[in-house]
Amino acid sequence: MRFYDRTNELAELQRINKLSFNDHSRLTVVTGRRRIGKTSLIMRSIEDSPTVYLFVGRKNEATLCAEFIPVIAQSLETFVPNEIRTFRSLFQYLMELSVSRAFNLVIDEFQEFYNINESVYSDMQNLWDQYRRKSRMNLIVSGSIYSLMQKIFQNSKEPLFGRADNIIKLSAFSLTTLKEIIYDHRPDYSNDDLLALYAFTGGVPKYVELFCDNGALSVDEMINFMIRENSPFTDEGKNLLVEEFGKNYATYFSILSAISGGINTQPEIETALGNKSIGGQIKRLIEDYNIIVRKRPILAKEGSQTVRYEIQDNFIRFWFNYFDRHRSLIEIKNFVGLQAIIKADYPTYSGKMLEEYFKQKFAESFQYRAIGSWWDTRNGQDEIDIVALKLEKRQAVVAEVKRQKKNFKPELLAAKVEHLKRKLLPKYQIEMICLSLESM
Repeated sequence: MRFYDRTNELAELQRINKLSFNDHSRLTVVTGRRRIGKTSLIMRSIEDSPTVYLFVGRKNEATLCAEFIPVIAQSLETFVPNEIRTFRSLFQYLMELSVSRAFNLVIDEFQEFYNINESVYSDMQNLWDQYRRKSRMNLIVSGSIYSLMQKIFQNSKEPLFGRADNIIKLSAFSLTTLKEIIYDHRPDYSNDDLLALYAFTGGVPKYVELFCDNGALSVDEMINFMIRENSPFTDEGKNLLVEEFGKNYATYFSILSAISGGINTQPEIETALGNKSIGGQIKRLIEDYNIIVRKRPILAKEGSQTVRYEIQDNFIRFWFNYFDRHRSLIEIKNFVGLQAIIKADYPTYSGKMLEEYFKQKFAESFQYRAIGSWWDTRNGQDEIDIVALKLEKRQAVVAEVKRQKKNFKPELLAAKVEHLKRKLLPKYQIEMICLSLESM
């Protein structure tokens, strides 16, 4: 699959590259979940300039340095002393070298130094402060473990706090890019195929690339490709999250499993977990790990107790729904059975994902100041899929989302909107619409 999108991020990295080479050293942090394309973006932004790329594997520090020395020597066509055994000495050598010549230094999986030698961060801080103004290094560090990268650069107690000149957080592909990709690889795609690609991948580049490179771009082809022996997706969710949570991941997994199954309020989740108190874990899942989000009815006050939790990563949501929930089928290699379950459930599951698709589409149009859902807990019938408040004062769009337009009941939506107007938007001009597969 060719390189798509990332126009703004690419331009920013190239701008920083020029500043580093012509003025003085800069430190850029690139973060984002695993498979989001951090390394591809970084390397593309600096492809025409001298670059040292170092991948921090979980190894002994001396072993890592022994591996880095020939990489540096070859990349910069320079002599590096073989006796260097600490990253501090290696980094000092590179900083001294960058006084006389400009080059890029890319350190991938930077957070792994926590597991190797935590003092590397304070050593780097001291050397960076000493050499930054008189050298011309474009230092780019990246990492996939969100909580650790956040801690290293945004926790005021950490040595590298305040040292990053730029922090770029990569997001998944936009809907426009997703449409462009599926059209390039399957021009006769259906809207249901596009919805499946969005629902299964959330626009994460690596997952999209796997489907494209293997010619799996219809709903059934995608499901069959994911659910098979030796599928790259089988353990992806676990591998992704165990790195974040560490050894004590069981409770976090139980919470995410409950949320993916529609148990989405704190009391309900605690009941499902045997009345276990989970306030601390919920807080960390939101603030430290960036995996779930707290949803309130649109315009509800911040302190409102009407809260639902949602997994904000489409792939993780899907993985817990099917891979984790049906692990027993995978263990006995009954992939045909799991394929059948997903295909039977797809119309229902994709209906909810269609709602998320349109919320994202509204957001990407930049025409709205608030987008969300609305529900009234005192009247279970009153729930509206999408309420979007326009930038123009007192104008709103209210949408019911249905896979098939024929299932839309306009009189039922009209009754809900009357309640919404009385309760929340008395002076608003409200446009009522139905959004379906046809509307994508």
